[in-house]
Formats: sequence, C-alpha cells, structure tokens
Amino acid sequence: MNKPKIELRNINKLIPYINNSRKHSDEQVAQIAASIKEFGWTNPILVDGDNGIIAGHGRMLAARKLGMDTVPVIELAHLSETQKKALIIADNKLALNASWDSQMLSLEIETLEQFNFDVNLLGFDVDELNQILNNEQIADLGLLPEEKLNNFLDGDTKILRLAYDEQEFNIITTNLLKLKENMQIDDFSTIIMAVVNEKCEKL
Repeated sequence: MNKPKIELRNINKLIPYINNSRKHSDEQVAQIAASIKEFGWTNPILVDGDNGIIAGHGRMLAARKLGMDTVPVIELAHLSETQKKALIIADNKLALNASWDSQMLSLEIETLEQFNFDVNLLGFDVDELNQILNNEQIADLGLLPEEKLNNFLDGDTKILRLAYDEQEFNIITTNLLKLKENMQIDDFSTIIMAVVNEKCEKL
C-alpha cells in the first residue's frame, strides 16, 4: 500500500476530469469555500501522475473562489486508468451510502448553537436544519436536489398513477422534472396534490 504524501501544487496546473459525473452548484462551491475558510484544508485534492483531478473538483472550484494560488494534493500515480475512473465515482458515492443518527445529529447541532457556532457552515440548508432540530425524517439529507426529487417521485407516483393513465402520468412527471431547477423540492407535494385534485374534479 502506497504511503500518501501531501504536497502543495499550483492550482493552475490541475486538470479537471472532463467526464466527471458529479455536479457542483454555485451554492455548494460557496459552502465548501466557507468550510475551507473556517477549518482550513482538511481533505487534499487527489490527482494522478499528470495533475489530472481524481477527487476534489468542488474543493478546487472553492479554492479558486477564495483566490488561492496553491492547494494541497495527494498524487496517486500508481492507479491504472480503469482504477482512476472507478475512484472518481466511488469517492463521491461511498460517502452517500452512510446514514445519519437523527437524535445524535440533532443533539450535536444544538450543542454547536449553544456555543454560538454558525451552523450554516455544516452544509445543511435552512429547511434541513429545521428538519434535523425537529427530529424529523432525514433520509434525504446530503443528496443533490435532483436525487431528492427522484426519491420524492419514487414515493409519490402511486397517487399519480391512481388518477392518470400511463401516457398522462409520463407527461406530468416529465414536466415536474423540468421544474426541478426552479423550485424547492418540498413544494412538489403541494403541486402533485393540486394536480390530482384537479383531475378528480373532472372525473
């Protein structure tokens, strides 16, 4: 097993992976930048032997936002091309496979608030923080908006299917997906019920 060595490299020499399937919104990049500013670098960028980024695209964008010239990296030159492609995906997915202990998370955040720590630096949005502190279900925390929407639709398609035939159902869900970037995920439940109620009134 290779012993990792952290070194500083010029940020302009790092090359993003052109086929990176993980997306970083401006809001998330700002959150990462705020985290780096508060805590410092806690997770170096992983690169191959040619300065190609394997993991840390969001951290690189955050560093640029902060005006940094150099960033800490760990070089993984020993990885094959296949291993690099796999790690680029696994590095993002493996973290999502963990779950939260709702009560413990709520307790920890309450403790941070008692010390007047800015809990917005934790990466949760306002609705998620309220959800956590109210000890509500937090299965979707940490997912991207699109992933939350997919989970939401997976759970609510039954009521849509009861009111609509297959063709109508496909049109409605397609239109909902088009709205995902312009609307809060929590608003979709209201939309779905309104759509169903309208359909039922016509039956």
